[in-house]
Amino acid sequence: MEVYELIEDAKEARSLSYSPYSHFAVGAAVILKDGRIFLGANIENASYPLCMCAERNAIYNAMMNGATSDDFMALAVVADTEYPCSPCGACRQVLSELFPHQAPIYMANLKGDVQETNMDELLPFAFSGDDI
Repeated sequence: MEVYELIEDAKEARSLSYSPYSHFAVGAAVILKDGRIFLGANIENASYPLCMCAERNAIYNAMMNGATSDDFMALAVVADTEYPCSPCGACRQVLSELFPHQAPIYMANLKGDVQETNMDELLPFAFSGDDI
């Protein structure tokens, strides 16, 4: 699968966002080594700390369907932003534990800007189970 196909899947997921408070719709798509794609969109509620981001929804969706960290191949996230949309701190922490550190993460926006990164770049000093 090409990068832009995964980003298009993330845009499709974005259309499923429930963001009545922030009006900031985000979509994500994760592809597994077997070719399956799982989508996620941000879902809000009036108690902001209880909201769920698109990236975590995509990862959790895949895991609820039997995927493990070893199955993840790439992740795309997209929003209507000036620059490519970057995962928030909570998503970075979750991804640091559940997503392969060298696997590509494609941050994109609706204008077509794309930036490739990975977990080691996004969160170089991640807190992990080894720290507990």
